[in-house]
Amino acid sequence: MNSRKVKTWTWIHKWSSLVCTVFMLLLCLTGLPLIFHHEIGHLLGTEVEAPDLPKDTPRASLDKVMQVAQALHPGKVPMFASHEIDDDRFWYVTLGDTPTSEVGNKTVAVDARTAAVLAQPKFDEGFMYIMFKLHVDLFAGLAGKLFLGFMGLLLLVAIVSGVVLYAPFMRKLDFGAVRQSRPRARWLDLHNLLGIVTLVWAFTVGATGMINTWADLVIKYWQYDQLSALLAPYQGQTPPARLASVQQAASSATALAPDMKMAFIAFPGTTFSSPHHYTVFLRGNEPFNSRLLKPVLVDAGTNALTASPPLPWYLTALLVSQPLHFGDYGGMPMQILWALLDIATIIVLGSGLYLWLKRRNPAVAAKPATTAHAPDPRALAHKAPGGAA
Repeated sequence: MNSRKVKTWTWIHKWSSLVCTVFMLLLCLTGLPLIFHHEIGHLLGTEVEAPDLPKDTPRASLDKVMQVAQALHPGKVPMFASHEIDDDRFWYVTLGDTPTSEVGNKTVAVDARTAAVLAQPKFDEGFMYIMFKLHVDLFAGLAGKLFLGFMGLLLLVAIVSGVVLYAPFMRKLDFGAVRQSRPRARWLDLHNLLGIVTLVWAFTVGATGMINTWADLVIKYWQYDQLSALLAPYQGQTPPARLASVQQAASSATALAPDMKMAFIAFPGTTFSSPHHYTVFLRGNEPFNSRLLKPVLVDAGTNALTASPPLPWYLTALLVSQPLHFGDYGGMPMQILWALLDIATIIVLGSGLYLWLKRRNPAVAAKPATTAHAPDPRALAHKAPGGAA
């Protein structure tokens, strides 16, 4: 690579890294506890615990479950009823002032077998809520998500440019060598080594994190792209004043795909449904397809099956990216791996910032090289890939 190209890639790498580094550090630090959110919830006593009952215990009607939940908050309307992906022994029922409200919502955990209220978890307060909001949108809503998505894009640019610069830099050193002659040289070598080791993970987590920031826009586009066509026969009609049985709607949906399980139900008027329908989302039984959803639209007034359109590729990409981002696929071993890689990335980001600050120090910049293997001065500004979106 000639010197002009090196200079160009160095400039791209330096500035894309510097702009996003502080935010990537924040995302790595907040993402670390989120990897273990279930385990931390158990320690804090905020996780819902369903009692052990015989496996053949009959399940309560969803209509009864909704009745019990709404009795606690009679002024609110149902929005969603959902299961934990690995525990269908209870329902989370979400209620709001309107079907699309984003504040003031209430959640009630109801036993799916006895219809007993287990808890009223508050997902909008506490340590994990703060970590989640900082990680997802900086408490700034859609604008915060899109901003973090742009930071994720800069991260990907920094990773690609770091890889381009890594090869000419490493011609002067053996792979994995960490020089001990000077603190700055040691941190530079450690920075580059950890950066290249975490390359694939950092790119994967960065890309999936960027995709996740588009979730609100992707869902709105899905409503415009597919739901609007399916709802053409309902134009001009008033939404049903009285909702039909949600249990019958769920039964109709599961009968359509008996090899799938219930994931969640979106009530009429919510962001995942229409004013005229229950939308029942089913998921696969295997680990690979457990995150892929199949929507089934059921008329909320008559319980007639309306449609079951396949999810478009962009929603499938979003659904696959979410668990991959947090390492939810492989249980505790994968969570531990994700945490170790996250910590390594924090070191990469911190060392890159340290190297830049030291380079800005005139006394350090004027200090002559003292080793036979000192890298090209331009390479000292290199910031290897790393970070989690």
